[in-house]
Amino acid sequence: MNILGIETSCDETAAAVVKNGRTVLSNVVYTQIPLHVPYGGVVPEIASRAHIEKISEVVRTAIAEANGAEIDAVAVTYGPGLSPALIVGLNAAKGLAKSLNVPLFGVNHIEAHLHTPFLDGDVEPADMMPALGLAISGGHTTWIDMPVYGRYEIVGQTLDDAAGEAFDKAAKLLGLGYPGGPKIDKIAKEYSGELVPFPKGRPRDGVSALAGLPAECCVSFSGLKTALLRYIQKNGGAEAIAASGDIPKVVASYQEAIVQAVAERTSTALKRRNCKALIVGGGVSLNSRLRAVLADVCKRAGVPLLMAQPKYCGDNGAMIAALAYYRRNKGGDEAFDLDVAPSLDFE
Repeated sequence: MNILGIETSCDETAAAVVKNGRTVLSNVVYTQIPLHVPYGGVVPEIASRAHIEKISEVVRTAIAEANGAEIDAVAVTYGPGLSPALIVGLNAAKGLAKSLNVPLFGVNHIEAHLHTPFLDGDVEPADMMPALGLAISGGHTTWIDMPVYGRYEIVGQTLDDAAGEAFDKAAKLLGLGYPGGPKIDKIAKEYSGELVPFPKGRPRDGVSALAGLPAECCVSFSGLKTALLRYIQKNGGAEAIAASGDIPKVVASYQEAIVQAVAERTSTALKRRNCKALIVGGGVSLNSRLRAVLADVCKRAGVPLLMAQPKYCGDNGAMIAALAYYRRNKGGDEAFDLDVAPSLDFE
């Protein structure tokens, strides 16, 4: 079964064709990063306009690069994400499915990220259950219990900023540009000395209780951002820190605080559940330090670490098409009545 997946939840216009949920026949991504660099973050109106301009071209290219594969169904992200961006992809998918007279499937964007480690692989997702999932991206830092494939329970999450957002805001404060995650990762590799003792994001018990989740499985990055801001102010500003050559030290310290916070919560969550694997998805999973530390966490826990190939870590259409193959119960005539769900949670 060849499914065409469309993804427009944020600042990538993406489409892909995937065979039987794992074999990627094509994967086309148009990134809008240059459009958002002047603003230091994604501007929803600019994102939606760019999606409108590029969606037809990206879909045509994905179909062409699939080398004549017949499209048996269309899948699309309907949430979570930016409402103006989601609308473009959802409407395009509905029109395409109608014109091809094929089924339409609505897909949860975050659930799709947790499928990415299985792309271009030979492992059946169900064989790795029960598992602990970690969705870590610009908008999410969430730990998910997966007792069987397709069932989810959130066991921990960020109570404010996601890890990717924390990276972007740090890069903006230090004048490093956008997107912050890749820049911080690259600079941090240059440093191996003493670290600034930034806080590792442990929320107060009472605060986490408001979310109905245990504090030991939750994280808060707002205090870390404040600590960085005060450090910059105390040391004469970002320009003074750069002139002194201390940017790598500050960046490495900040990154380590985020990585260790995520690692500690992951280790705790693994101990609370009898898991066969840790499944990690999302753009921040590209971070080289995070990959190394999570590998060590899994080694100590005695479980395999399943992470996507780098080309599938960011937003892409392949993960949408692939998940739809396994979650076809979300399709049919009802999918044509779907509206965008910017705050969509796990069902």
